[in-house]
Amino acid sequence: MGRLLAAPRRRVDVRVLLAFAAIYLLWGATFLAIRIAVLQIPPFFTAGLRFFIAGVVLYTFMRLRGQPGPTAAQWRGIAVTAVCMFVATYGALFWAEQYVPSGVTSVIEATLPLMTIVFEVFIFRQQPFRWRMLASVALGFCGVAWLLIRNDQQPLPVLPCLAILAGGVAWSLGAVLTRSMARPQSLPLTAGAQMMLGGAVLLVLSQLTGELQPFPQVSLHAALALLYLIVGGSLLGFTAYAWLLVRMPATRVASHAYVNPLVAVALGYFVAGEVFTTRMALAAVLVVASVFLILKSPQAAAEAPAIS
Repeated sequence: MGRLLAAPRRRVDVRVLLAFAAIYLLWGATFLAIRIAVLQIPPFFTAGLRFFIAGVVLYTFMRLRGQPGPTAAQWRGIAVTAVCMFVATYGALFWAEQYVPSGVTSVIEATLPLMTIVFEVFIFRQQPFRWRMLASVALGFCGVAWLLIRNDQQPLPVLPCLAILAGGVAWSLGAVLTRSMARPQSLPLTAGAQMMLGGAVLLVLSQLTGELQPFPQVSLHAALALLYLIVGGSLLGFTAYAWLLVRMPATRVASHAYVNPLVAVALGYFVAGEVFTTRMALAAVLVVASVFLILKSPQAAAEAPAIS
């Protein structure tokens, strides 16, 4: 009788576990990979090569699977958001990581959902104002402010840190604009087109700024870091993210936003020997807590940006 009344056990889908591991670990490790790559390879060239190759592969794969290509109006929307989300954001991020440790970068970058909420609530009026949401946003930015206050333990370059924040603003603007512009129904196809166009612009920017004159000597470590960014960060990571979005609640998938900085900080400390101070720990706690509170709202989680 006891066996008849016992609730059936739910089988764990290994694919779901692997997909979450991908967006947690693969995306969390991209910050360290960027740091390793840009210390030898020029930043705009690194970012451009990463996204152009990944974008071409992803876009071509989706077209071969039968997805229709974007219309002229959709290409215009893709171009605008590509400039915001890939050229401005990643151009600033890759440049700044020449000077800012990967763990610190990940904590600052974790404010992306907070910036997106600011655009949605106060500028585009896409969400109603809530005092609890305002308090959560303020908590996160207090964490960043605490991190950037000059201290003797870990002096941080202010301009590169501000560049990361400015790039985050550009990403959030692009993420909000994406919802109001014409775009293909396929999320992977749209992302592939955005990465392809954004990567092409970054490569042109690299050429215009003379980054490759003379062409730098690249070590095996830097080359492998760039390969990881293309395959692990962009192709595998985003494929797992898109796969999860159609199978899991958005609140669970959005959890990568507060797991990635924890992974990045740990890798920076244990693998790269980056300094980890009490001030940085407190800032990380404040930022991650604020992102957690924001993403507890189903509407906010459904619209949470994904960056890697």
